[in-house]
Formats: sequence, C-alpha cells, structure tokens
Amino acid sequence: MAGTDRDLAGYRGRPPNIRWPGGARLAVSVVVNVEEGAELSIGAGDERNEHIYEAVERVEGARDLCMESHFAYGTRAGWPRIRALLRHYGVAATLNANGRALALSPWIAAEAVADGHEVSSHGWRWERHVHMAEAEERRVIARSVAAIAAAAGTPPVGWHTRSATSLNTRRLLAEHGGFLYDSNAYDDDLPYVVQEAGRPHVVLPYSFDTNDMRFFNNGGFVQGDDFARYCIAAFDRLLAEGADAPRMLSVGLHLRIIGRPGRIAGLERFLAHVAAAPGAWFARRDGIAHAWRDGMGLPRWVPSPTPTDFAPDAAPPGSAVPAAGDVA
Repeated sequence: MAGTDRDLAGYRGRPPNIRWPGGARLAVSVVVNVEEGAELSIGAGDERNEHIYEAVERVEGARDLCMESHFAYGTRAGWPRIRALLRHYGVAATLNANGRALALSPWIAAEAVADGHEVSSHGWRWERHVHMAEAEERRVIARSVAAIAAAAGTPPVGWHTRSATSLNTRRLLAEHGGFLYDSNAYDDDLPYVVQEAGRPHVVLPYSFDTNDMRFFNNGGFVQGDDFARYCIAAFDRLLAEGADAPRMLSVGLHLRIIGRPGRIAGLERFLAHVAAAPGAWFARRDGIAHAWRDGMGLPRWVPSPTPTDFAPDAAPPGSAVPAAGDVA
C-alpha cells in the first residue's frame, strides 16, 4: 500500500513513564514565530509576493508595499508587546525564526537571548520545502544556520519548516549534525524519537489549533478572548491528563498577529492562567527535547561536525539582504 511508512499508532495510549523536570505534569511550549522580512517579496529579490494576510490579495509583477507594511508591524509594534508579556510572566519561549528575518532584524535575536529564550530555525525564507531539490535544501539549511548564529550568537538546534517539508528534510537535518530536534509534525501531544541518518532524532509535534494563526482566513478566532479560551481549555485538559502520563502543549504566536492591541490581552489571559496553575512547566523546545532524551535513556545530545556539502556560499533565491557575517 502507498503510504505504509506512516506511523498511525504512536504510543497507542501507553506513553513512556517520563516525568518532566520538577515533577511537572505538563510542558508548555510557547513558540514565537519571527517571519517578518522573510515573507516572499519581489522587493527582496523573490520570484513573487506573499499574498496571505488578514485578507488574501495577490499583487503580481510589482513590489507589494502594502504587504510589506503589514509584516513590518510585527517587528515594529508586535514584538515589544509580546516580549514584555513573556518577561512579566517569566516565560522561557522558543523563537521560531527565519534566517532572513533575523538578518534584517538582528536586535530581536539579541533581545530574545538576553531574556533567556531559545532561537530556533524556521528556514531561510518563509516558504515550503516540499518541492526543493536536495542540493538547494542543503544550501537553505546552511544559510539559515549562519544567519541565526550571527544574530543570536549560537546556531539553532531546532528546525520547523513552514507547512510541507520535502521528503529529504528530516534526513538532511540529521546529516547536518547540528539539530537536536525538529517540529515538522502535528501528530501527537508528546515528543517522540525517530532514527535518522543512523542516530536518534527528537520530534516535537507542533499545533495549528492552539495558534494565533486562527485569527486569519476564517480560522474561528475574532476576539482576543477566543484565543485565550481555546488555549486555556487545551491546557486544562492536558494538565489533568498529566496526572497519569506526561503531556506537552505547543502554543504558536506570530508577531504581526497576536501582537495587535485588540488581541494581546488574549495572550496575557492565557499566560496568567498557566502561571497560576501548579504542575505546569514553561519550557523552551530545546529543554523539552533534552528532557525527553534523558527520560528515554539516551545519551546527552551534542552536535556533530557538519559535512562540507552544507555550505551557504551558493545563495538560494531571495538572498538580496546582507550576508550573515555583514550583520551588525
């Protein structure tokens, strides 16, 4: 049968008997997506413009200044609001950042690191990898790593492709040697380990339902309280289940979405609810991946040397921004 490599069973209701640090029942992973400046844009030398925002509108053959302005709201106004809330509630988060976005806004990475957050990779551009040739994908991975390392001071150890990966993505991440985990899955409420390139690799499933993207395109969220109520319901359920087995909750944020003044209170209500609940662990995704490896009895992960065929010298499309080494 086609598709027989799919794992439709998972843990079958019998997950490993692993406890989170401090005896927590539930690991809460707040993921802040930083994509602004990495969206497809003719102005950045890309082949076309991004067309999905609050409204879906295509501008073809010319620079879309309207779309560029929509995305710029995230770095100019959204990030300071989100950053302030994370600091207030003592949340350790993961910034899921495009390399090109941080090449253009390196201060975001510097501020995130200063606040104790992880900076993970969301690819070079905000794009799918499903149709990429293997050689191109190697260059894209390398260029993203170089840009994030320049902005954040250390290379990323996590990866999450926008939507569809290629059939090679996870293998390439394992072969690269610098990735502890990826989040290119949506199939569980727990991490799991797969074998890639002859080594154990942690998968941290992500979520599109506990995600502020549902404010867009008839996703069901209108008021900030819609986001809060849904995420709190997911949290309460998973926390209760965590009495018997570990659980993980991923909450996805975007600078230009939840950072709007009419929505940010929804994030604040959710963070306050979690902060007041015993048994919850606000965790960076690298911390969750390390804890899962420990619980599974795997040796402590350390990066491996990156093969020479992962080189960012042959720039992928949309590279008309300063190279990573040129970023102040």
